[in-house]
Amino acid sequence: MKQFLIDSIDHLDLVVWLLVISFFCTSAMFNNGNIQLAFIGAAGIIIEMMLISLSIEIIIESLKNKRGLGTLIGFITNGPEALCLLVGLWVGDILFAASTPLGSNIMNPIMLLTAAIICGRLGSTAKSRPVYTLITIVITAILAVSFFFIEPSRYLLWLGVAVLATGILFTLRPHEVVCETDRAEHVFSPGVWFPPALIILVSAGYFLDPVVSFAADQSNTPKGLIGFLVLATLTSWPEFKSCMSLLGRNRPVAAILNITVSNITNIWLAVCGIGFYLISL
Repeated sequence: MKQFLIDSIDHLDLVVWLLVISFFCTSAMFNNGNIQLAFIGAAGIIIEMMLISLSIEIIIESLKNKRGLGTLIGFITNGPEALCLLVGLWVGDILFAASTPLGSNIMNPIMLLTAAIICGRLGSTAKSRPVYTLITIVITAILAVSFFFIEPSRYLLWLGVAVLATGILFTLRPHEVVCETDRAEHVFSPGVWFPPALIILVSAGYFLDPVVSFAADQSNTPKGLIGFLVLATLTSWPEFKSCMSLLGRNRPVAAILNITVSNITNIWLAVCGIGFYLISL
C-alpha cells in the first residue's frame, strides 16, 4: 500500500495543482480578492480532491480484474462528480451542482487524448470504435454546454433529450473482450482497504462545500465557474489515471469505455440533480 500511495502522485499531479493555485490567485488579483487566502482556499480544494481521487484509485485497484472493467470504471470514477452534485443540491445551488459533472464531459476527452499520447497508444485508441467514440463525446459535450445557455423553463425539455440520447448511446456501447492473460495482481489486499477508501470518500465530500465556498469568497470567483473548470478538471483526474493504466495494459476499448460511460453517467447525474431541483421548487 505504501508504494501504491507513492506511485499515485507524480509530476503531472503537481502540474495540475500548480494550475489550480494559479487560477485562484489570478482570479483574486483581477477581482480584488485576497490572494493569500485564495491560495489557502486553492490548497484546501487540492487536498479535498486528492483524498477523493485517491479513494477512487483504491476502489478501482480493488476491482481491476472484474469483467467489463472499462464500463465499471466509467461508473466508479464518477464518484467525485456525484459528491459535488450532492453538495450543490444540499446548499440549493443548481448551477454549482450541475457544473462539475457537466464540466467533466469537456475535460474527459482531453484526459483520454493526453493519456493516449503519453502511453504511445494514440493510433490504436483512434482506431478502436472511432464512430461511436466521436458521436458519444460530441453529443455529451453539446448536452453539457447547452444546459448553461437555456432558460430554467426549458430544463424539462433538456432532461427529456438528455435521457433519450444517453440511453441510446449507453445501449450501443461496445463490449470488451478480456483474456485471462490480462489479469493483473493486486498491489494490496482489496478486502482490507476498500472500506477505508469509502469512508475517506464520504468524509471528504462532507467538507467539500465549505472549502469551495471559502475559495470562491476569497478569490471573488463564482462557484459555478469553479465547478465547471477547477472541480471538473480535478474530478476527471481519476479517469486520466485509469486511462493511463488501461492503455498501459493495451486495452484501448476499455479506456474508451471509461471515458464514454463516464460522460454518459455525468449526464445522468445532472439529470437526477436537475430533476430533484425542479421537483423541490
